[in-house]
Amino acid sequence: MKARVGIGICLALAIVATANLFPGRAQEADKQQPTGNGVPPANPLQVALLRWYRANTTTRFTVGDQPYGVAFDGANIWTANFDGTVTKLRANDGEAMGTFKAGVEPYGVTFDGANIWVSNVGDGTVHKFRASDGKTLGVFNVGKPATWMAFDGAHIWVPYGVNSIAKLRASDGKNLGSFTVGVSPFAAAFDGQNIWVTNGQDATVSKLRASDGNVLGTFKVGLGPLGIAFDGTNIWTANRNDGTVSKLRSSDGKLLGTFSVPSGPYGVAFDGANIWITTDFAVTELNAADGAILGHLNTQTPTIGVAFDGANIWVSEFNMNVVHKL
Repeated sequence: MKARVGIGICLALAIVATANLFPGRAQEADKQQPTGNGVPPANPLQVALLRWYRANTTTRFTVGDQPYGVAFDGANIWTANFDGTVTKLRANDGEAMGTFKAGVEPYGVTFDGANIWVSNVGDGTVHKFRASDGKTLGVFNVGKPATWMAFDGAHIWVPYGVNSIAKLRASDGKNLGSFTVGVSPFAAAFDGQNIWVTNGQDATVSKLRASDGNVLGTFKVGLGPLGIAFDGTNIWTANRNDGTVSKLRSSDGKLLGTFSVPSGPYGVAFDGANIWITTDFAVTELNAADGAILGHLNTQTPTIGVAFDGANIWVSEFNMNVVHKL
């Protein structure tokens, strides 16, 4: 276990040369804070279930060793585990539906509407699994390290290498081209028309037109940006090196705000109302409208991947080999 932890840290440091991805234990995260009217924001499913209470981390499920990426396929949660596997859990109750062999050091996981794609930092490949039964449908070489991907409705975009992102046709995995972005590309997101990529060493995000990969702009964010998400209007990045989250207007890349988040932000997800940030020893919830911190949910070890299933947030806790259902 310790050896794998060391390898994972070294690879992550190679991806983002300036980022300290697993610092020593930070101070205890702040207690949860209510919103101005004392009631936490809720999405429609939470309202229907009368969930007028804060999320908690008491519901968790065991997955493979050192889970990084997390994705939802409409019915199940998938985790990319650094031990060479991907785990499938039924979202409604966390029942294990299968563990499937991936490449060397799986890192990112993405759903394309029918299949699950897993990027492997150790060998630079991407595996395609049929979501219904986990059958391997293909293995495609991209380049090391292959990191967190995005799906644009027809293609899988895979950041890799020093400054590149590959566009794979989802139907057959054919590589349709590689495009230059910033240094140490880490994660990608799709805004309906364009692909956004965090560049860890440059402290920037690149915006590419999905149709042809043409770079439309490069925009400054905080130091060491890792995770990225789209909220329907804006792009959010988790900037690990300076403990901030950046909010950019997707139409033109204008910086709309920079918000402090304690304990090393890493992953980002949007739940329809709020932004969730994974960090060292906590998960932080932000109001998407103004970036105000709504609460911290304490964990025992670093949290990495994060995904929304329509009702709950799922978070991978790296050294505990579990995912939390919040």
